[in-house]
Amino acid sequence: MQRSSSLGWAVAVVLVCLLAGVGTAWGQWNNGAPGGGGETEPPVSVSAEWTPATAQTPAKLWITARMQPGWHIYSITQPPKGPMASKITVAPSTAYRLAGEFRAVPEPEKKPAPEYNGLIVESHHEKVVWEAPLELTSDISAKQLRIEGSVRVQPCNANGCMMPVTLPFIAAQGHAVGAPAKAQASTETANVPAAAPAAAPVSAPPSQGSQLEISSLPMALALGFLGGLILNLMPCVLPVIGLKLFSFIEQSGNSRGRAFALNVWYSLGLLAVFMVLASLATFLGLGWGRQFTSSGFNIVLTCVVFAMGLSFLGVWEVPIPGFAGRGAAGALAEREGASGAFAKGMLTTLLATPCSAPFLAPALTWSASQPPSIVYTVFLSMGLGMASPYLVIGAFPQLVGFLPKPGAWMDTFKQLMGFVLMGTVVFLMTFMYAPYVVPTVGLLFGIWLGCWWIGRTPYTADFGPKMRAWLSATAIVGVTVIVTFGWLAGIMENRYSANEPFSRAKVERLVASGNTVMVDFTADWCLTCKSLEALYLDTDAVHDMVRANRVVMLTADWTHGDPEVTEMLESLGSQQVPVIAVFPAGKMDSPIVLIGGYTQQSVLDALKRAGPSRQAAGSEENLARAG
Repeated sequence: MQRSSSLGWAVAVVLVCLLAGVGTAWGQWNNGAPGGGGETEPPVSVSAEWTPATAQTPAKLWITARMQPGWHIYSITQPPKGPMASKITVAPSTAYRLAGEFRAVPEPEKKPAPEYNGLIVESHHEKVVWEAPLELTSDISAKQLRIEGSVRVQPCNANGCMMPVTLPFIAAQGHAVGAPAKAQASTETANVPAAAPAAAPVSAPPSQGSQLEISSLPMALALGFLGGLILNLMPCVLPVIGLKLFSFIEQSGNSRGRAFALNVWYSLGLLAVFMVLASLATFLGLGWGRQFTSSGFNIVLTCVVFAMGLSFLGVWEVPIPGFAGRGAAGALAEREGASGAFAKGMLTTLLATPCSAPFLAPALTWSASQPPSIVYTVFLSMGLGMASPYLVIGAFPQLVGFLPKPGAWMDTFKQLMGFVLMGTVVFLMTFMYAPYVVPTVGLLFGIWLGCWWIGRTPYTADFGPKMRAWLSATAIVGVTVIVTFGWLAGIMENRYSANEPFSRAKVERLVASGNTVMVDFTADWCLTCKSLEALYLDTDAVHDMVRANRVVMLTADWTHGDPEVTEMLESLGSQQVPVIAVFPAGKMDSPIVLIGGYTQQSVLDALKRAGPSRQAAGSEENLARAG
């Protein structure tokens, strides 16, 4: 019996632990297995320099990427839904600004790729030089001026692709600081012809509107702690908070030492996921909640929550103490344990990430530009803030003494929590990639069958029958995965026609032609976004000002991690939603940005500061919601 319980416990805990990374890894590795598994250094090097203006040409920034033989990277203009485009990020400064877009010399090799349904793939081999015009805005000496930034690329060869890497650069006049001699670009790029691009990117530091300004680590830690504390009140976590009530009820009658130990384990589960999220932010550049842009993550989390809901409804038992009972509520006290508390803490955090509590956005935005140690420290402060109520209750269990005594009513409450978890499954499906909804429902039926098969085996059965039941259930779910996502998903994808994605070029065109443009960066999985839209954006006052000023309203949907939206968010100084950006007519590089939250008044103030359009907006471009 003990061996069976341990086996089930191990399987369930490993599955929950993988949640934080499985979906993201799926999306990051879908171009193939890593081709450089043994590489200690990426097969790409980057160097940079800047050159002063002459009578014929403006000042320019030159960035050179060199690939080892057999390796290639993708262009900065690679269309979406294909390989990962390279991305150049230049640190904002008061001493300079980019005056145009980067241009590649030579131009990328373009050819259709069968593995991407004939999409044109743009790749660079051996060497590529990107150049962009510069505007120097300070009297700083040319010998002192340093331009810092990074190039994010995904090196690939004939065997597959490595994980994306970010390669920093520091450009000085005429040479690349710290770059190896073979990577110098000055003599090789001096005679490359230049052409000014059609439109300027958002490269100047944006105006942050009403966002809190963080000037120090203590302030970031304080806001992170407060934001983590408020996360406990977000609707995303309420289903698991209901489960935690079981623990509180049981702890109210236990010794202080046991109550505190269980809550410490629960808090460690919370902190473990925060550390995983900090790692994703540090090494993959993934912001808070961004794992929900991965279909793989959403599907796995939906399946786990569904299986737990079935357990609470009595179909089967999750073999983790504290997650289910044997039908007698009085047995709860015997079944709460460290592993159950730890796993609950992990699930609570995972379900909290679609919500962005107040004060989190400033702390996360500030930490994104800090060293890894600072990123981990800020995420740790958020985790401690979220865990603090449980640690306090663990130390003083009499605080929950007002809760009713354990009894038969807890069976009913447990089953009600099962239905709450089923409601959470519905919520997770509302922002799932539409063609995957039907295959996921089919997979849930397979999981239901597998859980029912396990539940048929008596809890007191020997190890052999339990093992056979688990193996049979695993086979059932495996076959269901093959049928639903190996066959049905392809059929569903063919039935959906792609909608026009958000386009930065469209925003630039509208602004350049004299329109004031307001962009709402949102996602279907972001409950904070939807709440703010309903309370403060879709209001008569905002609609009236939009009409009076002839403002063009656009929606940037980040539900599925659209690369165009991601790039625009990052250029505006954010790695999460919600964000409102108002671009004054003719001023693409001077947006008014509201990050992490807004009120009706802050939106009205931003529109007032931006001013009206200089010409009437075309009907096809106009109000997305304010019609």
